[in-house]
Amino acid sequence: MHRTHTKTVKIGDKVIGGGHPILIQSMTNTRTEDVEATVAQIERLTAAGCEIVRCTAPTMEAARALGEIKKRIRIPLVADIHFDYKLAIAAIENGADKIRINPGNIGGADRIKAVVDAARERNVPIRVGVNSGSLEKELVEKYHGVTAEGLVESALDKVKIIEDLGYDNLVVSIKSSNVCMCARAHELIAEKTAHPLHVGITEAGTLFSGNIKSAVGLGIILYQGIGDTIRVSLTGDPVEEIKSAKLILKTLGLRTGGIEVVSCPTCGRTKIDLISLANQVETLAASYPLDIKVAVMGCVVNGPGEAKEADIGIAGGTGEGLLIKHGEVVRKVPENELLDALRCELENWNA
Repeated sequence: MHRTHTKTVKIGDKVIGGGHPILIQSMTNTRTEDVEATVAQIERLTAAGCEIVRCTAPTMEAARALGEIKKRIRIPLVADIHFDYKLAIAAIENGADKIRINPGNIGGADRIKAVVDAARERNVPIRVGVNSGSLEKELVEKYHGVTAEGLVESALDKVKIIEDLGYDNLVVSIKSSNVCMCARAHELIAEKTAHPLHVGITEAGTLFSGNIKSAVGLGIILYQGIGDTIRVSLTGDPVEEIKSAKLILKTLGLRTGGIEVVSCPTCGRTKIDLISLANQVETLAASYPLDIKVAVMGCVVNGPGEAKEADIGIAGGTGEGLLIKHGEVVRKVPENELLDALRCELENWNA
């Protein structure tokens, strides 16, 4: 099911599925009971571009804290629930815009029904989540290990449990830390359900390895037209997840806005400190809401040509650089003035 044809689901004031833009999610790593710290982190995530945020609710105190958190944030709030169905009901009663549960660990049929009834009363979507690390023993045995097929069967079984209760306001999530397995699972489930899919490579790793695994996995899945919301799961500051998710979407042509910085890898011809300059340009560019391409090139071999393909660019020489705008050389600039020259151009871009 291509994302343009998935069912639409409303999460707070956001809508996913049915061809709506792919939304970026993250999850707080504060103690949800600590309202001040959680709200502060959500505000940082929102400023970075997070559009839906998830908080864990492992205790009744945390579930009730969602009510106060909800009052003080500007994006939809998702409650992450495991094991105790009462926590799911409390999260819904305290204003969660969506809940994430695994019906397999929430309790028996009567408890699942109680959660579904509470969600139905307030029209709160339920995200059914399945991870490769928690695949049921019988499915592991059936497929002779943890497989994409087993993940899909597990997810669809849980979807059916809720659909049989007469509720289909659902989002489905199937995740694995194995990139190829995760990609295959999404290909399979997209053929079998019209529910919108939340996509991510779970437990991807640290900022370095997690970004590479997430970019590869999400790139494969999203390029096929699969996925309605995404999360880049990194071990670190969740704000970094937002930065990565935005760049993945923009690289695939699924999102516009924000400056794209391209820079050459440097070689022995480079006569300026391009590595430092490129990093400074990337930091500078993040503060300007311009939908343009900026090139930072190191020498005269490829530099002027590559920079001409960008809206504005720098091509290094010997202790200096060419400032190129809309394909035309504007002027030569001493190396120590290149960043300031670029900053001036960006500040006056729309003028």
